[in-house]
Amino acid sequence: MSPGNPPDPSPKTADIVEEALLDLWSVANRLARIPPPDDRYRVTIFGSARVQPGDAVYEDVKLLAARFSRMGCDIITGGGPGLMQAANEGAQLGDPEDETRSVGIRVALPFEQGANPFVEQIYTHRTFFSRLHHFVRLSSAYVVMPGGLGTTLELTLVWQLIQVNHLRDVPLVLVGDMWQELVDWARRSMTEGPVRYANPDDVVIPSCVATATEAAEIIEAHIQARRSRIEG
Repeated sequence: MSPGNPPDPSPKTADIVEEALLDLWSVANRLARIPPPDDRYRVTIFGSARVQPGDAVYEDVKLLAARFSRMGCDIITGGGPGLMQAANEGAQLGDPEDETRSVGIRVALPFEQGANPFVEQIYTHRTFFSRLHHFVRLSSAYVVMPGGLGTTLELTLVWQLIQVNHLRDVPLVLVGDMWQELVDWARRSMTEGPVRYANPDDVVIPSCVATATEAAEIIEAHIQARRSRIEG
């Protein structure tokens, strides 16, 4: 710029990009308010990708998903191996007439291969954020099996969305001792100290159970209550 000339009034590229991104998020937020179709009940099953076929928990998840599928529920997973594969496999076993859907919602990672062979409908995201949002958009209930950091991320996101009433009337069922220990830690650390970081009601949002059978019973009761409301 020559001495004495006024500064260029045109917006900087970074400002244009920032404004465009804000506009994009605004559109996404408006679209997110459109509820998903209410004609299907969809159970999302979260769990470890490291469990192998034949492991006891793998077989438990396969039987659990088959039970839901026989009830007419779609099964949603992360689409990968381990307990995700077990759930998608169970969904097919429980649905020989192909009346329900076995869905996988993946995230593109350089060290992962494609979806497991039992996924019938696949979605692939580039970010964990958009992937998690997709789970929330589709799911009627959540069952969380043992898992690692990814499973914990999924669990805590759903837990927090229920806490702030962004999700309503959505069961969150945690299976296994590891999750009971997490909930016990949250109660001690967040609600029982000199400073409360959460309300006591917040830490009882998840239903902690020991077995997949108990999880199935909770979801079945929710399905029946929902059908009664719709019919009555």
